[in-house]
Amino acid sequence: MEDIVIQAEALKKVYQMGEVQVQALRGVSLEIKRGEAVAIMGPSGSGKSTLMSILGCLDRPSSGEYILDGENVAGLTDDQLASIRNRKIGFVFQSFNLLQRVSALINVELPLGYANRPDEGKGRAAAALQAVGLESRMKHRPAELSGGEQQRVAVARALVNEPAILMADEPTGNLDSKVGQEIMDLLFKLNRERNTTLLIITHDPRIASQTQRTIRIQDGMVEENVQ
Repeated sequence: MEDIVIQAEALKKVYQMGEVQVQALRGVSLEIKRGEAVAIMGPSGSGKSTLMSILGCLDRPSSGEYILDGENVAGLTDDQLASIRNRKIGFVFQSFNLLQRVSALINVELPLGYANRPDEGKGRAAAALQAVGLESRMKHRPAELSGGEQQRVAVARALVNEPAILMADEPTGNLDSKVGQEIMDLLFKLNRERNTTLLIITHDPRIASQTQRTIRIQDGMVEENVQ
């Protein structure tokens, strides 16, 4: 049997906006295997960011089933979701979301504190920064780093807990095309070498074409699922 790390069945998400109900997801079903690199594409308002929030345990579906790395998470409390999120998932966002007043090393250490592993901090954070090629920039603050270097710090922070899944939401959106491709090359390298499942939200068909599979979302439903 294939090792399925993400299994979603009939996910629906309804937002109440005053007297109006907005159906962001209308019954999304999908499976993603461990170690796959998958792109999620769709126009603005298609539901892809809502889907990423649910798959990343940042939100819960209104209905449906979601099994993440063997655990049924659809009905968990906020605290339970936070615990699973910290153990299983690393996030990379378009905006780097780094603390500006502290070093790259301290930024990467932060998730270990949330995971009650602060004693391992500096060694694991240093190893993660080395893995993304920033061993010589550990003591620099974000303002002293280029955009590409800041995104590498964000990738190292996402990796420090050794998550099963790396989720990247428009990870090259604030970078020029050359640096953006360097970041994508890094993410794909980590995907291959660590067998980390890679899930990328992107508007860029050039990035999607480098993944193993593209899931297209339209009007809150899976419109296309292509290899």
